[in-house]
Amino acid sequence: MTTPEYRLFSLGSNPKLANEVASILGTKLSDIDVRQFADDEIYERIEQTVRGRDVYVMQGISDPVNDNFMKLMIFIDAARRASAKTINVVIPYFGYARSDRKARSREPIAARLVANMLESQGVKRVITMDLHADQVQGFFDIPVDHLISMPTLGHYFYENDLLGSDLVVVAPDHSSVGRARKFAKLLHAEWAIIDRRANDDSHTTPFGITGHVKGKRAILIDDIIDTGLSMTLASASLAAAGVTDIYAVAPHAVLSDHAVSKLAESAISKILVTNTIEVPDGKQFDKLSHLSVAAPFAEAIRRVAAFESIEDIMRSPDNLDVKL
Repeated sequence: MTTPEYRLFSLGSNPKLANEVASILGTKLSDIDVRQFADDEIYERIEQTVRGRDVYVMQGISDPVNDNFMKLMIFIDAARRASAKTINVVIPYFGYARSDRKARSREPIAARLVANMLESQGVKRVITMDLHADQVQGFFDIPVDHLISMPTLGHYFYENDLLGSDLVVVAPDHSSVGRARKFAKLLHAEWAIIDRRANDDSHTTPFGITGHVKGKRAILIDDIIDTGLSMTLASASLAAAGVTDIYAVAPHAVLSDHAVSKLAESAISKILVTNTIEVPDGKQFDKLSHLSVAAPFAEAIRRVAAFESIEDIMRSPDNLDVKL
């Protein structure tokens, strides 16, 4: 099947990832003039014609969150007014996804608001990775291709010969149990849970652990490392329980507040994240390693443009029997 002509754009939230995706696809990023005036107003102009073409734009909703989201909305408006055939947004990190329900009265559901805003401006498809909650897909009435980083993260342990009967995957709290069970199955490992209740930030004594971890190597897995609190508290409990080595694994490295100093001083020996968010030089530290997810994003774009299934992108080449 002939791949229809499309144009790929990047708005600057993650230029390294965008360039890597373009390279894999054998294309170049199309030109766009993006400026920010002295009063912080944003100006954008698409410098090549998009009339009658499918447009793919890469832009994460990451720090600075509101500026990056506004850049995306302004681009969508420009592409729509320039008669683009379809507008497809590639959002490696979907900010506001944690606001997916009303936990208390008078709270917004910001994830639904973002979905409504994208749809209202004519977006035809969203490609994203590791949403905080799978049900955020249901906020959209347009196709959402929800990619996962587990094949990439899991491959690190296969590639570096880190599997074994002494490996255990640990959920740092109850909300991460499903992710931990899947990752453990992928790695042929056992799994365990840190018994940390929501909003329990005190740590005068180690939290309880459900599962056997003493004398084992542990992998803490979560979807986001934001302030680093969950990971550092969980690692302290694992160290107290006799774990020999601790890895922390997550697709999205937000690293806000004092996360870097907390993680650098924690019992964690290595932290694996993907490049869905471009971590600035000031937040790099020795324990932090980045794994690229450009390949699944590029393959998803290629297959969507060619009207092909993306189902097998969700499987790990290291363990095809596991449905992730």
